[in-house]
Amino acid sequence: MRVKVTVMLKEGVLDPQGKAIGHALHTLGFGEVGDVRAGRVIELELDETDQGRALSRAEAMAQRLLANSVIETFAAEVLA
Repeated sequence: MRVKVTVMLKEGVLDPQGKAIGHALHTLGFGEVGDVRAGRVIELELDETDQGRALSRAEAMAQRLLANSVIETFAAEVLA
């Protein structure tokens, strides 16, 4: 079963990568872009058939390794 974990910096945490992307987009003529936040997506292939257990395991992985809970949040979802 595939699970996607999205990790983002918490609101209020400086995001230099997001700022650089926003600046580059403005430079390229995309002036309508406002605030940009950058994160990362991690896809996991789990040896699990139960969606609830797969989601629970992915959340445990995110809490223990994939996300720094001091400065990041995460969301996990089972992929179809």
